[in-house]
Amino acid sequence: MTRSPTRRRLRRPQLIALLTVGVLAFLVISALLARALSVDGAERSAISTLVQAEARGDVDATLRRVERCSSDVGCRTQVAANVAALRRAGIVSILQLEPSAGFSLGSTHGTARVAFRIGSSRPIVQCVGVRHAGNVLSGLTIQLITVSRPLPGDASCS
Repeated sequence: MTRSPTRRRLRRPQLIALLTVGVLAFLVISALLARALSVDGAERSAISTLVQAEARGDVDATLRRVERCSSDVGCRTQVAANVAALRRAGIVSILQLEPSAGFSLGSTHGTARVAFRIGSSRPIVQCVGVRHAGNVLSGLTIQLITVSRPLPGDASCS
C-alpha cells in the first residue's frame, strides 16, 4: 500500500514545525540551566575576591564586597579587624570552598565555608553569608552579606 504524494506533502511541514519547536525548547531550557549552574562559579569568584582583598590589607575593597557593610558599624569593625589579622605578603591559595547552597532556580540564603592559605601561613577558615537573589528568568545575583572573623583551619561554619 503506497501513500499518495499529497499526504506526504501535508505531513512534512508539520514534521518540520514540530522539530523546530522541539529544538527551540531544548535551547531555551539549556540556556536557563546554564544560567542557574553558573551561580556556583560566581559565588566562588566573589568569595575569592573578598579573601584576596583582606590579604592585601584593603579595607575599602573588602567593605565594597560585603553588601551594606559600609553603613553598619559592627560590620565595618569586623572587616577592619579581619583585614588587620589577615594582611600579609604572599599569594592567596583557596584550599577548599564549600558553597552556601546547592542547585537552585530561585533565591536562596546560606553560609559558605572557605579555607585558604596566604603565602606559607597555616590554613585559615572564614564563614561567609551569601544570598543568591533573583531567578533564572530575570537573572541571579550573588550578594555577600556577612563575613566571620578568621578561624582555625579545622573550624566549621555550623
